Amino acid sequence: MRPFEYRQAADRSEALSIAATESARYLGGGTNLVDLMRQNIEAPAALVDVSRLPGTIEDTPNGGLLIGAAVRNSVVAAHPAVRTRYPMLSRALLAGASAQIRNMATVGGNILQRTRCAYFYDAAGSRCNKRSPGTGCDAIGGFNRYHAIFGASEHCIATHPSDMCVALAALDATIHLAGPDGERSVPLLDFHRLPGDRPEIETIARPGELITAVELAASPAAANSRYRKVRDRSSYAFALVSVAAGLEVVDGKIQDVRIALGGVAPKPWRAAQAEQLLRGQAPTRELFLAAADAELAAAKSFDGNVFKIELAKRTIAAMLGELTGVDA
Repeated sequence: MRPFEYRQAADRSEALSIAATESARYLGGGTNLVDLMRQNIEAPAALVDVSRLPGTIEDTPNGGLLIGAAVRNSVVAAHPAVRTRYPMLSRALLAGASAQIRNMATVGGNILQRTRCAYFYDAAGSRCNKRSPGTGCDAIGGFNRYHAIFGASEHCIATHPSDMCVALAALDATIHLAGPDGERSVPLLDFHRLPGDRPEIETIARPGELITAVELAASPAAANSRYRKVRDRSSYAFALVSVAAGLEVVDGKIQDVRIALGGVAPKPWRAAQAEQLLRGQAPTRELFLAAADAELAAAKSFDGNVFKIELAKRTIAAMLGELTGVDA
């Protein structure tokens, strides 16, 4: 690890001021950033500790929820409003890490965590365009069991690691940011970028911007929701495929449906094709399988992850069956 300066911000204004003048990185719980610094993958000249900034979970006037970026993942997972009104989010957080990590990790840091691709972490022996632009991607043609089947490019096929963000994508969450140019709000679905020819640029966050909160809108579909994570082992492995799904049935027809996938793309993947096919239809096993087929039609696998396509189809159908009581 290279030397760096450590500063603790007393409030948001001080954090923004330090980051603007010193090109610093923000430090929340440090569960990802510190690991990357230890591996010499990231080497910021300064860290601004924002973990002690006020973080609350509050109701919004429209019946939604505003979750501060400094709130710990364990607090979000256990909050009564999250568990009852957005159960997929609580379940995603509980599936995402051990209790020790949840007690440290913050909402803002979770959103900004970087890929766990083995080639990204192997700074000494592997080519990685995300880590060192222009060097190549050893995952293409290499060990790619955990890699993307959606949204990849010839420059990068890594996946986004967050479970929480998959649930936030299905919930149409909004990210609030503050920076040198003021405050702005961005849909979470637009916050993370696909790799294209610049895989090292992972989000649309501007230099010095700080995530301040995540906002969730009220939704009957969100209240009837689940999260399922399929992985190689049950003890906090990263997802091979995960599904966050919420569904509202009115008069025997699917009124609203939200589906997002994890472990399959460089960003949380909203299953728009499946949702479109499901809306307005009576829930049946055949419909769920057809919707899953429609979503996975555009998937592109590699030698090591062909199985993800069928696995994703089965998991989507099973989740929809669980939410509706239809045997899928």
